[in-house]
Amino acid sequence: MKRLIGGLLAVAVLFLVTAPVADSGKAFAEDNGVGRTPAMGWSSWSFYGHDPTLHAVEAQAEAMVRDGLKKAGYTYVLVDDYWYVCPGSQGPDVGKYGHWVVSTSRFPDQGRLNGIEALVRYVHHLGLKFGLYVTPGISKQAVAENTRIKGTSYTADEIATKNPEAGYNCGGMVGIDYAKPGAQAFVNSWADEFASWGVDYLKIDGVGTGDIPDVKAWSRALRQTGRPIYLALSNRLSIKDAATWKRLSDSWRTGPDINCYCGPASADSGAAFAYPLTIWYWVATRFDQVAQWAPYGGPGGYNDYDSLEIGNGIHDGLNPAQRQAYMSLWALGSAPLILGADLTHLNKLDRTDLINRSVISVDQDGIDAVRVADGSSSQVFAKTEHDGDVVVGLFNTSAAPEVVSTTAKALGLSTKGTYELDNLWTHHSVTSSGSTIAAEVPPYGVVLYGVRKR
Repeated sequence: MKRLIGGLLAVAVLFLVTAPVADSGKAFAEDNGVGRTPAMGWSSWSFYGHDPTLHAVEAQAEAMVRDGLKKAGYTYVLVDDYWYVCPGSQGPDVGKYGHWVVSTSRFPDQGRLNGIEALVRYVHHLGLKFGLYVTPGISKQAVAENTRIKGTSYTADEIATKNPEAGYNCGGMVGIDYAKPGAQAFVNSWADEFASWGVDYLKIDGVGTGDIPDVKAWSRALRQTGRPIYLALSNRLSIKDAATWKRLSDSWRTGPDINCYCGPASADSGAAFAYPLTIWYWVATRFDQVAQWAPYGGPGGYNDYDSLEIGNGIHDGLNPAQRQAYMSLWALGSAPLILGADLTHLNKLDRTDLINRSVISVDQDGIDAVRVADGSSSQVFAKTEHDGDVVVGLFNTSAAPEVVSTTAKALGLSTKGTYELDNLWTHHSVTSSGSTIAAEVPPYGVVLYGVRKR
């Protein structure tokens, strides 16, 4: 197997994007160069939940560099929910222009910089990129205080509706009427603020079909900043609107959180949620999602199956075979690889898996695998690289070892000839001289082959 590097180069050439055209008021692709390959990085939510802090996130970023994750391609450091002040159901605290206020208890000011700006600078100093979190709409506090929309004579109450937004954990957000003057300017001013801080990635959470106007507005707003900012949407987005998510954003969540939010955590773990981080049940629900969403992912926009909860060994909630199956499915689906574990206590075996360049290359080729077989105790997914090689995942979804097989014909290959099967996890190769491609797979495990004609 050529380790799929040739496929990566082909993707880079084939999917070069053109410069954005002027905003005509219509929806446009969020293809600004940052979504050509699936994002890779770490997010605060799975481990820290509602308690992210400046020093905790700095420590995770340092670990990414120290333990070789940055070198392997994990470059985004993402601060999820609760970076702002959330006093209650009246919505996030806001400043004079209606933007959320940074929580100084979690992210204290550093001289003239607010805590988020200071964190961004540190993350950039490490050679990494930084991401932040918002939800659709505008805070009720902005409406109650009648905050001014920067650069205009309009105010928050003139653009707000009375319809509640999901708002997720904090709540207190209401809708924006984008037909009203000043509505787009409000989102533009917020995007400008994020860009001035150096934000490279923005996650909009609580997005539903009714929030398409918000997504359009944020897509326009990020473009007009002049800074390339990755736009990620979350969660449980409707597949009926897949073409819209693809047109407007760089990635979109296809289902609920993969965290199980279950079990006891040790008192000194530092985790906001109880270990384990996930369980096999939630990973297994993604087989159907990868199959159903396959037509919509590709360079410029990717199906996001949620965080990769790998890094803390037994606390991941999965055994080693399950962890490899988990990462293999994400790689075959060319999903963002956003880690959720505590990287400051990175398990050695997990680290080896996470920096496996052959598997990462499968993810970064930007090609969505299709489901070749859907059995009662097995799943087979495969994709063809630009150089003609095929990557196939033979998944055993049962509690006992099982031989999982497919055929050369099912993979789009000739039934005549000999094939070299390169196990991308073990780096051992075997030869198949027949039309069948098979392997004995451990319980809830995978054999991930690169298939090349000899």
